[in-house]
Amino acid sequence: MMKKLVLWLSAMTLSACATVTLAADPLNLEAYKGKVVYIDFWASWCGPCRESFPWMKQIQQQYKKDGLVIIAINVDQDKKLADSFVNEFKPDFSVFFDQDGKLAEDFKVASMPSSFVIDRQGKPRFKHNGFHSNKENEYETELQSLLSAK
Repeated sequence: MMKKLVLWLSAMTLSACATVTLAADPLNLEAYKGKVVYIDFWASWCGPCRESFPWMKQIQQQYKKDGLVIIAINVDQDKKLADSFVNEFKPDFSVFFDQDGKLAEDFKVASMPSSFVIDRQGKPRFKHNGFHSNKENEYETELQSLLSAK
C-alpha cells in the first residue's frame, strides 16, 4: 500500500495557492520514516471535512515540532471545487489531488473523510471513518501516543 501511495501522490498536488502542479520530486513516504503521518482523504462537499480541516491545521501546528506530518488527499472530480475549499481553509500541510479516486480505491476508502495514521516505523496504526468533533481528544491521544514513542 505504501508503494502505491508514493506512486499516486507523486503525480499531482494542490499547492498552497490551490493550483494543481506536477510534483517536482515524487513524494516518497520512506522519507517520512521517523515521523508520524496522518493521511486524510476528503472532498469539498463533505460536511465533516469542513470540521476536520481546522482541527488538522491546529494539530499540525501543535505537533509538527514533535514529528507530525499531515497529508490531505482530495477526491473531488472537479478540481475547481477542491481549489475553492483549499482557498477557504488555507491549510499549512500538504494537499494532494486524486481526481480519479484510484488512491482512495487502493486504501478502500468508504466514507468522507477517512484518515489513516502511520507510525514512525511506517506501519499503519489507526484508521478513522468520518470525523467526529466529540472524538477530537481521542484522535489527539492516539497521535500523542505515537509521537511519544521515539
